[in-house]
Amino acid sequence: MEASMTKRSALKRQTREASREFGVLDTSQFIQDSKVRRLPTHAGWSPHPSNDERDQAYLKTLKPKSDGQVELMTMIDHHNLVLALGPAGTGKTYLAVAKAVEALEAGKVGRIVLSRPAVEAGESIGFLPGDMEDKLAPYLRPLYDALSDRLSMKRVKALMAEGLIEIAPIGYMRGRTLNNAFIVVDEAQNCTYVQLKMLLTRLGWHSTMVVTGDPQQSDLLPGISGLADIAEKLTAVPDIGVVKLAERDIVRHPLVASMIGVL
Repeated sequence: MEASMTKRSALKRQTREASREFGVLDTSQFIQDSKVRRLPTHAGWSPHPSNDERDQAYLKTLKPKSDGQVELMTMIDHHNLVLALGPAGTGKTYLAVAKAVEALEAGKVGRIVLSRPAVEAGESIGFLPGDMEDKLAPYLRPLYDALSDRLSMKRVKALMAEGLIEIAPIGYMRGRTLNNAFIVVDEAQNCTYVQLKMLLTRLGWHSTMVVTGDPQQSDLLPGISGLADIAEKLTAVPDIGVVKLAERDIVRHPLVASMIGVL
């Protein structure tokens, strides 16, 4: 009994001293025979985002790093068909996929369609196991990398399962009309003139198509690639954007720009 009275007396004395020094102390925060106390939330710093001036967005902000990339992003925003030509490392594929994700997340399009020619870079890797998506996965790895940088892989797989991200082999595109979609055709320098003509005419209503490629790095036999000819002819069409990136737009390691200049 005396011990209990001593504790109560000590608590009252502590309350009076704290009240004189700091103001009124809420003794309800204390639990009898315990050292646990609730953290105060009435003043001071709060973890709420409104009290933090830093950017709270998880998604990376898409910012161009060169004048050529500024032009490419502007063309994508204002044209339904854009051809992006340039050397390796200029961000053609990344910007195209990032814009596609941005349009899908904003509800501007209903799906993303990714297409890329299944052409090996100088060596044949033989037959691949699995279904169509499994067979195309090694060729579409750069597109998956760009997607996973903008979205988590879990989110990418969920969107693919729902059909909001579609893998469309070039060989199976004939006869289709792609409405309400954002289409990205990557490595178009490995497409023939006839293939590119077929791909470009797949564009449907409320859709945007971005074709990327480097005419100097074709894995086809000389003279077979049709990207350069297609781009030259479409430059005269006013409603089609043709962007030609240069060495100054390379955003990879500085040695890449140095090598491109001499190779």
